[in-house]
Amino acid sequence: MTVIDVNRLVFRQMTMDDVKTIVAIELESFASPWTEEAFVNELTNNHFARYMVMDYEGAVIGYGGMWTIMDEAHVTNVAVREPYRGRGLGEMLMVELMRTAVMFGAKRMTLEVRVTNGIAQGLYRKLGFEPHGIRPRYYSDNQEDALIMWAELPPSDEVEHPYDDDK
Repeated sequence: MTVIDVNRLVFRQMTMDDVKTIVAIELESFASPWTEEAFVNELTNNHFARYMVMDYEGAVIGYGGMWTIMDEAHVTNVAVREPYRGRGLGEMLMVELMRTAVMFGAKRMTLEVRVTNGIAQGLYRKLGFEPHGIRPRYYSDNQEDALIMWAELPPSDEVEHPYDDDK
């Protein structure tokens, strides 16, 4: 396993140049991946959309997206490249999304997660998300239910990075 120097991670806004890489990450990560056209539409036509990438040494290794509407943020997708999973990078990405949501005026954040995805649910609970319902047959690939989770977002100066050394 290659060691990641988290101090060399860069979080930045997703651009059109990132879309092909993002689609490759989608294919690695999800049973029903979003298409290139879906991401192009999000970046060019959806003024509620906020997408960021996690760049390591010039390579996009993860990304996350959300819609910010009024004082709420809805996470649309979060994924990390296969070789980089299990290192806390998904948590760092979620924290960046939370910070960005607060910057855009969000006070609450929501997301859906497969009822069978205990790893993701554990991460979201760690970040303050709590279950608030089920969306029956939400996932089109196998009709699996989605757990709806919500979190109250703290003020921006209170959202901590899990990799802050001074804590």
